Amino acid sequence: MLIKDTYASIAGRSDGLFKDNGSRFIAQAYPVESEEEVKEIVGSLKKEYHDARHHCFAYRLGLDGSRWRANDDGEPSGSAGRPILGQIDAAGLSDILVVVIRYFGGIKLGIPGLIRAYKTSTADALAQATVVEKVAGKDYRLSFPYLSMNAVMKVVKDMSLPQKDQYFAERCSMLLRVRLSQEAAFLERVSNIEGVDVDEVKI
Repeated sequence: MLIKDTYASIAGRSDGLFKDNGSRFIAQAYPVESEEEVKEIVGSLKKEYHDARHHCFAYRLGLDGSRWRANDDGEPSGSAGRPILGQIDAAGLSDILVVVIRYFGGIKLGIPGLIRAYKTSTADALAQATVVEKVAGKDYRLSFPYLSMNAVMKVVKDMSLPQKDQYFAERCSMLLRVRLSQEAAFLERVSNIEGVDVDEVKI
C-alpha cells in the first residue's frame, strides 16, 4: 500500500492587494506549522495595522489539512474567512495562513462584493507565492549499544534518514526524521538490531 506523505505549502511570505470603492484589502500569506504560529502572526498584524477595520484570516495545517479555521473578524458571516479558505483549497495548499487586512473606504460593498474582494486579494497573494513540496514524517529517538552502531548506521544510510542530536558512548543515541512512507520498513529494520530501543518523539 502506497502511503502519501508529501503535500504542497509555500516557501515564505507573499502579498496581494485588491481595491474596491475606496476599500483596500491587503492579503498576506505565511507558511505555518501550528496554531501558536497563527496566533502570533495574527496578533502582530493586528498591532501593525491597528487602524484597519478588519483582520480576517484562514489557515490549513498538516498533511491532510484536517486542522483549519476561517475567521470573519466582524465582517458578515461567511463573507471573508470562507472565501480566503476557498482560495487556499483551490490552490491545494496546507501549512499556510492567509490574513486579509481591510481598510474601509466609506462605501459598503455588500456580501457579494466582500466575497469577491477577499477571494481576489487572497488569490493575488497565493499567485505571488513560491510553492514547495513538504514531506510528512515522524521523529524517532534511537538508543543502542555501541556494538550495534554499524547496523544502525547502515539503516540510516540505506534509508537516507536525516539525523541530529547524536550522542556516542557505551550507550549511543540519535534523533532521526522518518518519512511516513518509510515508517513501517524503518521500525521493522531497527527492531531486528540487537539492543535497540526506539521511541517516537513529539516535537
